[in-house]
Amino acid sequence: MSRSKKKSKIRSMTTASSEKQDKREANRKLRRVVKQKINNSEEAVLPELREVSDIWNFNKDGKTYDSAMGAKEMRK
Repeated sequence: MSRSKKKSKIRSMTTASSEKQDKREANRKLRRVVKQKINNSEEAVLPELREVSDIWNFNKDGKTYDSAMGAKEMRK
């Protein structure tokens, strides 16, 4: 692995180490909405997870192209 390099000059712009808390909040929100719809009507159309939460707003989202990235940053 001494010769492995990144293929593109894309780096992350986030400080979050995990999306675990975001996923917990999204699933709790989904369960709450489903319970409300079930209690209010008998034949409710239940939402999907993607309809309730937006994965693009999670903490680990964020990458950018860095044209000034040098050889040292390109090494894995």
